[in-house]
Amino acid sequence: MSGGMSGDLSGATNLLGDYVRARRELVTPEQAGIPSTGVRRVPGLRREEVAMLAGISADYYLRLEQGRDRNPSAQVLESLARVLRLDDDATAYLLRLGAGEPRRRRRRPRKETVPPGVAKLVGTLALPAYVEGRYFDVLAANAPATALSPRLAAGRNRLRDVFLDPAEQALYPDWRDAAQGMVAGFRASVGTDTDDPRFIELVGELSLASPLFSRLWARHDVNTCHGTPKHLDHPQVGSLWLNRERLAVSGTPGRTLVVLHPDPGTDSADKLALLASVTRG
Repeated sequence: MSGGMSGDLSGATNLLGDYVRARRELVTPEQAGIPSTGVRRVPGLRREEVAMLAGISADYYLRLEQGRDRNPSAQVLESLARVLRLDDDATAYLLRLGAGEPRRRRRRPRKETVPPGVAKLVGTLALPAYVEGRYFDVLAANAPATALSPRLAAGRNRLRDVFLDPAEQALYPDWRDAAQGMVAGFRASVGTDTDDPRFIELVGELSLASPLFSRLWARHDVNTCHGTPKHLDHPQVGSLWLNRERLAVSGTPGRTLVVLHPDPGTDSADKLALLASVTRG
């Protein structure tokens, strides 16, 4: 495991430092407007370059990265976000990391459940729909969803299937891009609450079993995946383009209703209707 992952799995004692270090390694001198001369021993930007561009001292930036200063101002964090080329989602995540909120004593984790009314709603929808938990566990799914992928069924985990199940990987023509987006969404979903046993177990399992997951997790990408279209290559009906809506389930923190729908009048709409009719038959 990389250093970034080991920090997360051992109690995440330096989330802020791990994050800014991972992100500075992804910004090239050219992107930052710095002339690149000679041989550079580190990927991305040097610490002193980030400090200079953010308008802070190199010593202060070093303390942030090493976890010796955990309460930077919002102004400092926003300057770092600009230098590190973070988008809105990643900037919000950085600000949460720097908020310095005290950790609550962790109680025994409760099993994630689906409210009965939501479970009934999922079952009545004609479109593929499922309820996803905080750690991307499938908590409920309807028949159209399972027809789209047999892995969209209660008890499965979306991350585990995308990284470890060849049949699920075959559904995505751009599988590596889909996997990267899912990891970024997972980090956004978990946020700073990384001492949960379920999180530790899942990230540990995937880090050992999937080199790709290990590399993507070390990047510290964050993305909330708002309305992202999905391109699937279904074994029965072929290429499908589906819109994905993620709707928070009220009263159940971390649980999301996911609905997949095609644009009306498209080839994908016809194929999805055909798949539904075959399933009913």
